[in-house]
Amino acid sequence: MTDDSRATVLYVDDEELACKYFSQAVGARYRVLTAPGVDAALALLVGVGGEVDVLVTDYRMPGRLGSELLQEVARWYPHIVCMLVTAYADKQVLLELINGGSLFRLLEKPFDMPSMLSALQLAVQTGRERAARRQGLMAIDESLAFLAHELNTPLGAIANFARGIERRAEVVEMVEAPAAEIVEAAALMHDNARYCLAILASFVDTVRLASAGPGMRGGRGRRAASAGQMLTGLLDTYPLSATQRAAITLVIEDDFAITESPNCVALILSSVLGYALRRLAAHPHPRLVFNVGNRHISLSDNGPAILPDLPERLLHDPISSDSVAEPAWSMIFCQRMMHSFGGNIDIGIVSNGADSDTTVTLSFPVHIRNEHD
Repeated sequence: MTDDSRATVLYVDDEELACKYFSQAVGARYRVLTAPGVDAALALLVGVGGEVDVLVTDYRMPGRLGSELLQEVARWYPHIVCMLVTAYADKQVLLELINGGSLFRLLEKPFDMPSMLSALQLAVQTGRERAARRQGLMAIDESLAFLAHELNTPLGAIANFARGIERRAEVVEMVEAPAAEIVEAAALMHDNARYCLAILASFVDTVRLASAGPGMRGGRGRRAASAGQMLTGLLDTYPLSATQRAAITLVIEDDFAITESPNCVALILSSVLGYALRRLAAHPHPRLVFNVGNRHISLSDNGPAILPDLPERLLHDPISSDSVAEPAWSMIFCQRMMHSFGGNIDIGIVSNGADSDTTVTLSFPVHIRNEHD
């Protein structure tokens, strides 16, 4: 496949001249693939089905009917919007296709090109609306799994701390219990609870946006924020202690708008910040630096040294064998969410003795698709 960003239309007709005429008529506006029959079309879709937006097929062809192709496409490629071209009035078959939901438009043959172009435009728009709805549902599903993991771990820790204090109180009088141990347990419970609240707030905002409208692009009555504004808002709302906030620096070299899934990006940033703060929990001189520029957001910290292969594993494997790697699943979630709109995450480390400068970089896409393609 090429880097052509136009919508892709697959035209199926056993007449070679019909395929050639269709390609010439709509090829300037759409990327056109052709097939001479049902079996050839299905074979083609095996390789490129995920990239086809609209299917236009003749109804009556040698071997297998176009209606059979529509049924196969509806089963295996439900994202494709289907149109049928026919010169025959087989009313019962056509009613079944329309009522079954596998047919978007029925066009008579020979068709006039203005009608065809208008129908193709509507079909592409319908396909993008379907994709936007699927993206929203996937975002909610991913966010639910992410929320379950991110909240279960600290909430489980809170429960364990509470049970530990309860057992100690049953064995010895509270006044005899080591004060420092109780203070540490209480502080850990407090920090974990605050982290849960921050993640929950971001999640709720994300779900609201995902259900607000197609494409998750700002929702109703909401404007896309810049990267700098998003980070400023994160630092204002995240439950940071005075020491943690003093350790964070925000550097904005070249601000840019976050137009793709802004609330998902806010959730990702919250997760990345939480990961860095947990790495630095015991550091005597913690340092975190957010940097914005060239359509990138990076967060660098001077936490404990980590294994050279860990950054790659964090983005691909559900690691949970040690305290540094414990939040690894959230990195997998973040990477998948960035990939959903063409972005990416990279993790780099520079060893510095007992510490390491670890940088998590979020890269945002620079291409802008024409809404009329």
